[in-house]
Amino acid sequence: MDNRDKVLSELVGLINKGKGIKNSTTMSLKTPVCDGAAFNGWKSNILTTLNYFKLEKTEHYLAVAAIKCVGHVYPSVVEFVIKQLEGLKEQIEKGFISLNPIETTSSLSDLENIFNKFTRVVRQLRSRHDNRETLTIKDEYDVQDLLHALLVLHFDDVRAEEWTPSYAGGCERMDFLLKDLQTVIEVKKTRSSMSKKELGEELIIDIEKYKVHPDCKQLYCFIYDPDGYLGNSSAIKNDLEKNHQGFVKIFIRPEV
Repeated sequence: MDNRDKVLSELVGLINKGKGIKNSTTMSLKTPVCDGAAFNGWKSNILTTLNYFKLEKTEHYLAVAAIKCVGHVYPSVVEFVIKQLEGLKEQIEKGFISLNPIETTSSLSDLENIFNKFTRVVRQLRSRHDNRETLTIKDEYDVQDLLHALLVLHFDDVRAEEWTPSYAGGCERMDFLLKDLQTVIEVKKTRSSMSKKELGEELIIDIEKYKVHPDCKQLYCFIYDPDGYLGNSSAIKNDLEKNHQGFVKIFIRPEV
């Protein structure tokens, strides 16, 4: 699939998602309104996609980026964004907008290399000249921040906190999506209050949640266990990878 076909395919998906948001309205004070969280996630996806395909200077991108919804999101706003996407799609189909090729040379081997060397990076950050301040990994958000910085070294399209489709009655955010590789990254950091059983149950829920995401063909779970709370964690890794062959890969670092 060439670059033109890719962007057209993405636009079709975004248009259809927008129509779904518009059709799923609720009433507020006798006025139809749309799901604000779903709209904001959709808008973020649109801007990231157009930026990736170097379309951030088009009138359509700028029109969508200018929308600032405070409070309710009305169907007319969603319809406006849909029309912008349809107009952009039509201009590309007619050849009025040229697309430059997007080079994607990074692979999942780069991702695995980041996981494998993550602990070394953390240790290196502690050794700063004259004991200057550095990033200390205290919780899961710190792990996400450092991992994000490492991901952008290898991947151009790293989508942080993408919205997942509705699962068990609500939408949730994933940690990272590598759109080109159709790979989701879920990040965990162990703590003294988390048992192996609890971690396993959380991962099982995550796996089922991501299986319904249209852009997730593979899930990489990165579990940072600097204090060795998990001990011999091979059972968790082996059970989850075996039960979901080809979909899940578990990386627990540092290894015991």
